[in-house]
Amino acid sequence: MHPVARLPSGADTQELRKALWHYRIGHRITDEPDGSVLWVADPRQQEQLKALVARWERGESLILDQPTHAARGTGLATTLRRVPVTAFAIAISLAVFGLIAVLGDSVVMALTIVPVSVAGNQLVYEGLSDTLMAGQLWRLLSPAFLHFGWMHLIFNLMWLWYFGRQIEALQGSKTMLLLVLVAGIGANIAQYVTGTVLFGGMSGVVYALLGHVWLMSRRVPQSGFFVPQMLVVFMLGWMVFTMTDLAGSVGFGNVANEAHLGGLLVGLVTGWLYSARRLKKN
Repeated sequence: MHPVARLPSGADTQELRKALWHYRIGHRITDEPDGSVLWVADPRQQEQLKALVARWERGESLILDQPTHAARGTGLATTLRRVPVTAFAIAISLAVFGLIAVLGDSVVMALTIVPVSVAGNQLVYEGLSDTLMAGQLWRLLSPAFLHFGWMHLIFNLMWLWYFGRQIEALQGSKTMLLLVLVAGIGANIAQYVTGTVLFGGMSGVVYALLGHVWLMSRRVPQSGFFVPQMLVVFMLGWMVFTMTDLAGSVGFGNVANEAHLGGLLVGLVTGWLYSARRLKKN
């Protein structure tokens, strides 16, 4: 155990303890003659613990999406209103998935990065520059809302919710909207330049959000951002795995690897810029 902070004697630490266990921070509070001392089990979590203590001392909410006593009865609607960009991106993805199930390939063709058709059993498509000159600017982003199976959809939207609500809660909806637009377009273009036109999914945005949140949590621990290191290792490992021939041999072929990498690079750049600006202010 390592001592981290001295707490006021007699202070109600119930909410603080609850938050520490919520974020899996092993700790102990001991009573001393001049107050209580907070200890941390893993010194690598010291900065994260200090950030939570600072928020507790300011009376701020310690657990994201933890409803206040005044709003306990409002449920999911209140939570969604706090994160409108994240909720809207999820809603569009679900709506597109449903429309594909009802209307079929016509929905897919309308949202691919360039217009696609089949002629003589061959795939025919236009160039991106011609598509943009024709005014179809939405196609730069629309592939992000295409998903080709339940697992693909659930995996992406689960992580979009996990990272997106952190960003909207801590940096605002404008930042989240900017990240979705820049990462979505950047990931789609990165995939397109490899010669692929039939691709889709929110995973490029997800990897951008991962990179952004991870850098903010590492460079500005007091910002409140948090992502478990094992989750970072898992997601980066998954990205590398899908780039190998082994992924195709076990049924994970046709993964938009360039979109993943492009999105991650966007998130690392934005995370560095936002954290640098935060550090400059401090």
